[in-house]
This record gives sequence, structure tokens and C-alpha cells, in this order.
Amino acid sequence: MFIVVSLVDGLIGHALPVSGHQQSVAGGIVVALALNLLAVVLLSRPVGALLRRRRRDLPTEVARNYAGTLCLALIAAGFVAAGLANRSNLRSDDVAFRDALVRAEAYIGDRAPVQFRANAARADTYVIQADSIYRVCVPNSAHMRTYCVIVRRSLPFARSVVFAGYEPNSLFAAGTN
Repeated sequence: MFIVVSLVDGLIGHALPVSGHQQSVAGGIVVALALNLLAVVLLSRPVGALLRRRRRDLPTEVARNYAGTLCLALIAAGFVAAGLANRSNLRSDDVAFRDALVRAEAYIGDRAPVQFRANAARADTYVIQADSIYRVCVPNSAHMRTYCVIVRRSLPFARSVVFAGYEPNSLFAAGTN
């Protein structure tokens, strides 16, 4: 049961990542194995003792097995609950990202030099601060230069975008790694 539930937890972690946008199945299995092992080792004995208080007819080993299985099921339920909670955060991030892109494309389409306006829909976005500050760059027609803006979503639409230079996001991001 331990192995089967750990594999299922890994699949749950992949389908509903607890944090971030994605998690590999192998990563989910490793986390599940660690949590399941800790739960069985640390909780099966005391929970089994509580179960034996209610049902004295159960042998100690059977009560402990039931308790371990209950712990595994609770961890799986925890993975599902945390993954669903993170999913709403991801939706919020996606809405913020799209809003920043709309603001940037409007600004670029209105104020950028002509050579960049045609590619406003081919934007490259770098998240500076999730849900708040984004750097959006578009290439020129020859793909030799970029026109970049900073989008601050906390400001009113008309003041939320400012010119940020011609350095592509790849150079900008290299300084943060």
C-alpha cells in the first residue's frame, strides 16, 4: 500500500503541483515517499493506539496497519488540497500576466517606433515581481533589436507602462541568475 499510494501521490503532485506551475512525476514521488515514510514511522503507532482504544478486539499490529493506511490517505488528500489551492494562485498569475501583456502591447502599438509596432504581438515577457511588475520586449522586423517596456500593474492604465530600453530580456535575465 505504501508504494502504491506514493506513486499515486507523485501523479497527483504532477497533475496538481503544490507550488509553481509544474512538478515532475519523479519529483512528486520523491516528496511523497519522504512524507509517507515520516507519517508511517512517526504516526502509525500513536494513531494505532487511539484506534485500539475504540476497538479493543483489534490486534496491535492490525490497528497500526490501519493507522498507517489512514496516514497515507490523509497525505494524499493533503496533496490534492494543496494542489487545488495552488491552482487558484496559478489562475491569478495568468490573469495578471495577460493584463500586463495587454498594457504593454497597447503602449508599444501606440508609442514605439514603427519598426517595432508590427511585432507587438510577438512579445517576450520577463516577470520581475509576480502579479505586479513585468518587463515586455518586442523585436524589430529584422529581429536584430528589441524595444522594451516595464509594466507596473498597480498603477492606473495610462501611467502603468514606461520605456525600458533596447536590451533584450535574455540579457536582463542573465543578471538575475
